[in-house]
Amino acid sequence: MQVAEKPKAATTAARRTVVVNEFTNGILDPEAPMLGPVANGGTIIANTAPGCWGPMITPRLRGAHEVTRPVYVEGAEPGDAVVIRIRDITVTSMATASGHDRWVEGHYLGDPYVAARCPQCGQLYPETVVEGIGPEAVRCAQCGTPVTPFQFVHGYTVVFDETRQVGVTVSREVAEQLARQAEQVMALPDRSVQHPIVLYAPHDLVGVAVRLRPFLGQLGTTPAVRMPDSHNAGDFGSALIGAPHEYALSAEELEKRTDGHMDIDAVRAGAILLAPVKVPGAGVYMGDMHALQGDGEIAGHTMDVAGTVTLQVEVLKGRTLEGPVLFPLPEDLPPLARPLTEEEKARARALARRWGLSDLEESAPISVIGTGPDLNTATEVGLQRAARLLNMSVAEVRNRATITGAIEIGRHPGVVQVTFLAPLSKLEAAGLLPFVQEQYGIG
Repeated sequence: MQVAEKPKAATTAARRTVVVNEFTNGILDPEAPMLGPVANGGTIIANTAPGCWGPMITPRLRGAHEVTRPVYVEGAEPGDAVVIRIRDITVTSMATASGHDRWVEGHYLGDPYVAARCPQCGQLYPETVVEGIGPEAVRCAQCGTPVTPFQFVHGYTVVFDETRQVGVTVSREVAEQLARQAEQVMALPDRSVQHPIVLYAPHDLVGVAVRLRPFLGQLGTTPAVRMPDSHNAGDFGSALIGAPHEYALSAEELEKRTDGHMDIDAVRAGAILLAPVKVPGAGVYMGDMHALQGDGEIAGHTMDVAGTVTLQVEVLKGRTLEGPVLFPLPEDLPPLARPLTEEEKARARALARRWGLSDLEESAPISVIGTGPDLNTATEVGLQRAARLLNMSVAEVRNRATITGAIEIGRHPGVVQVTFLAPLSKLEAAGLLPFVQEQYGIG
């Protein structure tokens, strides 16, 4: 594939702040014009649309998500990294719906997330209309047939309090009342084209209280090959290899992904994310905000919401990354990866002296993202990425992740975090020490 030309945004003056209120049709395309450019060190502010279920029941969207149009970052070139500081994430939806799904045979070509098809007239990516509420409300505009390729096996509708701190799942009667004003209660952005999933009024869970902890399921940079946004990761992306639809990729082309679809709950306000740059301008995009999620997103979906996001972006020249690197908030680190307290350090130093050691290794946390078609492969990818990034053997990374960290599941079936305490000397050599100092006050 040819290297993408610089988007038109690169020829205009960079701005300190870029406000984003436009969305893709579910496809990340390195040759498509970007917004911006935003200045190196500048701010991106966006009103994001819900991911997953809403786009999943909207066949015209071709990636099962509706992410923001990418933003060109001044000075970013392939081989660099972009530092993304998440300054704020705020949920604007007052209600949403979600649940565990099943695929509807005959309603898609090869992949229900990518190529929805009307089972009656055979139209791919059909335009649709809404008739009433419930699981058959979305219909083909051409022939009137229910067309969405997903239905709930077990679902729920949830409302949030005014402060967006807690939520409660509601009864059938309330779910149907909300369904009749779905766009308003979900606070869909003006330019969003998805059908709001609250339309379906699922109600299998009633009276369950939850705690909100919002984060971005999609945050990253544009891949160097055109692909559906939800498939910009090694697990979902593997379904593109040899697929029967127009977005099929080879295994080699899939390596041009940037793993922006992580569904890692630590990608929240206060975290620092480093993303690889694989196209000129990087093309920072975001979306798929989740109100909350347990590790693994084991139901396949969680509470997708609309919301506002503020990011600060900075170019890290010459720091080539194979995939994302995360510096989570201290409280989001697994227990063994949290830096020792002063009392623990004093005890460790005394123990070391007793056994003839003059000093202890200085270390700090790092979380390297790995993705693949299954969790075992994703873990191997993460271990290898961490080893190459920090110039260690994979065996050493395995030991460190075992005794000073953890392997955490971002998304089942194939996104993991390899998190551990790494020597400051290795972090410095990799050009990562400033982020450790900023996030953890170490070094």
